[in-house]
Amino acid sequence: MRRALRVAFAVSSLACAQGSAPPPFDPVTMDPPGDDTAYPPLMAATRIESHGESLNAIVYVAEGAGPHPTALVLHGLPGNERNLDLAQAIRRSGWNAVFFHYRGAWGSPGSFAFRHVLEDVEAAVAWTQDPARAQELRIDPERIALVGHSMGGFAALRVGGELDAVDCVVSIAGANLGSRSAALGKSPEAAAATAAHLQSWVGALAGTSGEAMVAELVEAGPDFDVRLQAPSLAGKPLLLVAGTLDQTTPPAEHHLPMIVALEEAGAVSISQMLLQADHAFSQRRIALASVVTGWLTNACL
Repeated sequence: MRRALRVAFAVSSLACAQGSAPPPFDPVTMDPPGDDTAYPPLMAATRIESHGESLNAIVYVAEGAGPHPTALVLHGLPGNERNLDLAQAIRRSGWNAVFFHYRGAWGSPGSFAFRHVLEDVEAAVAWTQDPARAQELRIDPERIALVGHSMGGFAALRVGGELDAVDCVVSIAGANLGSRSAALGKSPEAAAATAAHLQSWVGALAGTSGEAMVAELVEAGPDFDVRLQAPSLAGKPLLLVAGTLDQTTPPAEHHLPMIVALEEAGAVSISQMLLQADHAFSQRRIALASVVTGWLTNACL
């Protein structure tokens, strides 16, 4: 056995000596070299202030002095899939990744509401712009991306179109929360069924209920229709990813109409991808990470 190991090592050494090139670095499947001992990668627990509450947050700080472009990773409703594997891959690709829980979600104080989600994302973007914080966490405030899944995709598209500080937007199985508002308002049966479905998710949420969420959707109406945000998004790099097996935000209702709206608005840089996967991309996590990190590196300039 020892001789076999020595032979294997000798063959490997010979290959290196003969100049065999190592495989190119892949942030999805490979660890970075870890050469920078002065500025190693870090995980920093912190708080983001939003409307009088302190949101629980984690910053995955990339290796190197930076400053690094920074992606805010926005979870869905209620946030069972946190996409922290994406956050880690994003960090390995040289970006910082910021993950946080909205008000009333998973222990963050306050009450949950869809409008609170939008306000919290706006607060998180503003948080990245603070000079002292940017220096501490090696954040480049001039390169900020929103990467949202499901309801987080809704928030990324909605807020990304409104804030100049957001440079590019990634929507993963993004939900158009306004697509059914009118139908819910006209059909008590549909409203009751939707409320019962949403009620099954409130265990991780504080200060809300299925009925309250439906009432908010009906009241918001077109204001929650992200297709209306297309003109303000059209000048930014955009990536929209959907799963063909997604039964929570079916592409035909949420993804494809948004693509059409963006094209009609004259979007200058839009990429889209359909993966054979469910709502959580359970079958395609590596593929999803490759798409997102590759796009951030090459398109979010």
